[in-house]
Amino acid sequence: MFNIKRLVASFSILFFAVSISAAEQDISHSDFEPERLVKEASEFFGVASEELAKVIAKAVAEHGRPNAYIKGNETSGALGVGLRIGDGELTTVKGVKRKVHWEGPSIGLDIGLNASKVLMLVYDLKRPDDIFQKFSGVEGSLFVVAGAGLNYLQAGDLVLAPIRVGVGWRQGANVGYIKITPPEKDGSI
Repeated sequence: MFNIKRLVASFSILFFAVSISAAEQDISHSDFEPERLVKEASEFFGVASEELAKVIAKAVAEHGRPNAYIKGNETSGALGVGLRIGDGELTTVKGVKRKVHWEGPSIGLDIGLNASKVLMLVYDLKRPDDIFQKFSGVEGSLFVVAGAGLNYLQAGDLVLAPIRVGVGWRQGANVGYIKITPPEKDGSI
């Protein structure tokens, strides 16, 4: 027969699921405070916050405050032609998390190998799954403070500002892209 408790419970579950989905979707009207980013970066990289504060301040001055970031590890190498591979986790200002994988080729006047911890500041991310696409840009020693390098990659209005701290040596400049995918999907370039 008709059970009012089941009907109320079903509508409650449906309402809860829809409200969570809506909260996860649009994150474009919130952003991270620079102080929180400096704290996150300092803990993640294990270096003094003063040096990272300068790198983050440069990114914030040029692009405003990000509304998401990716923390991860990557390996790259080049001898004219290069390759970068990494894994990490996207965190939005609303607390939504997604595992991510990235890889991409480059070509240019650069040489070397390095392994890095990476904190990518993400600007103008509307929905968490919008991160899964190709981002192109120019890379080189555009800004370096205490071993931290910063460059920008872009796809439409969405901008990534990877901050890398690591070991190894890589010198020069290149043009390339990274393709961000969910880790379980083929990240073939």
